[in-house]
Amino acid sequence: MSDNELGLFLRSRREAITPAEAGLPAGERRRTPGLRRSEVATLAGVSVEYLIRLEQGRDRHPSAQVLAALAGVLRLTPAQRVFLYRLVKGADMDFSCRGEVGPARTVRPTVRAVLDQLEPTAAVVVNQLSDVLAWTPGFARLAGPFGLLDGDPPNLVRYFFTDPRARATYPDWAQVADEQVAALKQGPFRADPHVAALADELTVIAGEEFTGRVATVPGLPQANGTLRLRHPSVGALRLAYETLELSADDDQRLIVYLPADEATAVALRRLREPLRLVAG
Repeated sequence: MSDNELGLFLRSRREAITPAEAGLPAGERRRTPGLRRSEVATLAGVSVEYLIRLEQGRDRHPSAQVLAALAGVLRLTPAQRVFLYRLVKGADMDFSCRGEVGPARTVRPTVRAVLDQLEPTAAVVVNQLSDVLAWTPGFARLAGPFGLLDGDPPNLVRYFFTDPRARATYPDWAQVADEQVAALKQGPFRADPHVAALADELTVIAGEEFTGRVATVPGLPQANGTLRLRHPSVGALRLAYETLELSADDDQRLIVYLPADEATAVALRRLREPLRLVAG
């Protein structure tokens, strides 16, 4: 299991950037994708040896200037730059006090009021452990029938890796599982004892399906996208989702699911207003 999140992220971004995107002239056909270390080092103004140390986890404290240079070369988005900064700062932070307090499981009244206003939309509040803390009735209608809310408390990542219904419900299970691991790895990850305990549990229960992703998936989940699922009552659905980070004190996020097409909108209305059978 990887403990070198900074190196993993830098390497994955280097392999995802094409020479053209980095402003380099088109050259020979390459056997491997992305940029060579030598190219990144030259463009960022660092030595190849130093870049190797960063990617291998032998140096985890690059300066702000080096981070800015690497972020520019790797064409990082603003969100990715924030994530890169947090990876470096997290190496120096002591999370022991946070570990004693435990993950936030209380949802503020104003956040619950927001959920009330979102009904009939499916929306849910989760914490860093992916515990499901609060949800709209619309989310219960959507997720309850395939068991996502069965846990005490319900937990997204545990459901995806331990409940056999998850693979039947999500046609793109592997991609969704990647996103769940990425969300779990945000922040301190194993430096937080509560997250580490959940990771240990999933390591034992799910094995390589989980540990392989921890070792290869950077902790930067998509904040929005489209999700496919097969609902046991209304069939195939396509949902557009948006993830909204709440305040740092909350350490929670609000996920809102909207119909991505008219067929899904009709299906969700059927869940909300089931047909009434009239006796003949």
